[in-house]
Amino acid sequence: MIDSTKPVARSEAPLSTHPDPENPFHRGSVVDRPKAGTRFSAAEIHDNILGSAESEGERATSSLVWSAIAAGLVIGFCFLATAFAAHVFPEPPHIRRFAMAVAYPTGFIFVVMGRSELFTENTLRPVVPLLHERDRASLLTLLRVWGLLLLGNLVGALIFAWLLARTPAIEPALRPALDAVAAEATRGTFGELFYLAIFAGWLIALLAWLLASTHNAAAQMALIWLTTACISAFGFRHSIAGAVEALYRAFAGQATWGEMTGGFILPAVLGNTVGGVVLVALLNYAQVKRDKELEMRKAITAPERPS
Repeated sequence: MIDSTKPVARSEAPLSTHPDPENPFHRGSVVDRPKAGTRFSAAEIHDNILGSAESEGERATSSLVWSAIAAGLVIGFCFLATAFAAHVFPEPPHIRRFAMAVAYPTGFIFVVMGRSELFTENTLRPVVPLLHERDRASLLTLLRVWGLLLLGNLVGALIFAWLLARTPAIEPALRPALDAVAAEATRGTFGELFYLAIFAGWLIALLAWLLASTHNAAAQMALIWLTTACISAFGFRHSIAGAVEALYRAFAGQATWGEMTGGFILPAVLGNTVGGVVLVALLNYAQVKRDKELEMRKAITAPERPS
């Protein structure tokens, strides 16, 4: 019989009691509200990401592929929205660039809020379990998720690019803007594209980290816009959104397939991966590693409470 005069012990890390959009299967130590203060700590954000990463690694192959194809298709609206902005605001150059940056996040908002799977967003989540476990199974899970998502994203991007280049889906008046935006977005040497892609990968993985800090949809949309608008504003290179533009140029006969795949998509994928893994996954893991070790040590050494 419970003694009502005794205070009931509160859990130090309250778990979510409602479906978490970052962890749809509700696995792992998902933190519903901060342990102290009004904002999640870095360790609590880390726990939310770890929970969603464990769920993601267990998804069926077909689920990951179809989700990735959907993301590759929808991310094409970044290209379409920026081309429309460039068409509406052709001059002066600084107004044109600002309008394109404002419009660019459209596809990312559709992808992230719709819970489709983007390769660059997953340069953070599947890496976290590997950093914890450091075993062969975690590495194989990471490579499986990366391979399926990259393949699906590129298939979706290919389809969207074909629709824009080879069908009358877009009115002819918008064609010059599409051509100009695609040429600008894919310009650069292998080394330049790789370097610029590091920053885009950094921003997208940072977005994944920030999304785990809030359950509020309006706040999430604001975070998506803030992080992805920077990619367009500063001329960084995103491998999947940029793949739509690159493949559009190949379908339109404005560039060769080799130039667009080996000369753009490859360095962009490599740069995005480096930016996401090194500048977000490793750095943020490093800042919570010691805290998590101390937390685990306390849990092991703490005496059991009498029932």
